[in-house]
Amino acid sequence: MRLMYILVFLLSTMSHAQNQTIFEQANALYNQAKYTEALEKYTSILDSGEHSAELYFNIANSHYKLNHIAPSIYYYEKALLLKPNDKDIKNNIAYARNMTVDDIETLPEVGFSRLIKNVTNTMSFDNWAKLSVGLIIGFVLLFLLYYFSHSTAKKRFAFVTSLSCLFLSCVAVAFAFHKFELVERDQPAIVFAQEAQIKSEPNLRSPESFKLHEGTKVQIIDTVDNWKKIKLSDGKTGWILKNDVKMLKNI
Repeated sequence: MRLMYILVFLLSTMSHAQNQTIFEQANALYNQAKYTEALEKYTSILDSGEHSAELYFNIANSHYKLNHIAPSIYYYEKALLLKPNDKDIKNNIAYARNMTVDDIETLPEVGFSRLIKNVTNTMSFDNWAKLSVGLIIGFVLLFLLYYFSHSTAKKRFAFVTSLSCLFLSCVAVAFAFHKFELVERDQPAIVFAQEAQIKSEPNLRSPESFKLHEGTKVQIIDTVDNWKKIKLSDGKTGWILKNDVKMLKNI
């Protein structure tokens, strides 16, 4: 069994080294404006099972140089999923989005729901869970201090702060589950069809609600057979053929 682990490790190391060589060759081709050849090499790394923000970013750059609207936005978006605060990715995706046809407004969230969402997004699900565990430990320690302390002032302080930790721990758990729900519900996709008919129902005979064009970002909210129900940032919904869109969270 140990020998198997060693072999897997060695093969993984060799594969990574080989991919690094191909990555450097692709970069050289890109710098020589040989975008098609560079894209082929970047894609071969992707096909080997290696994924990274840098690889997605370079694939997107190559597609952008070749005027491939949907693929460039798709891979910029995938790079953003791995590095959401990267300035270079944000700048380049802004240029790519300027090539799209559809101009869709974003409905702003207001009121209490916006506040809750903003607070939830300050940390990841894991960090909310870790905070909850830390607060529970604080509650236990403070409760022990309350139980064994002989000073009235210390007892009062330990009692109040332990209850505060318990309450905040429950709040952190609630935010953790809300964050998990937001992540699970977030199913972005990019339209790849040059022009896609959005239907009112999941069948070809249903009336057309509107059209979308390549590169537009949508949210997938339901699936029926070969159809995906989508929602736009302006609140519009409709059904699109499954082959006309590509999910961003699929590796």
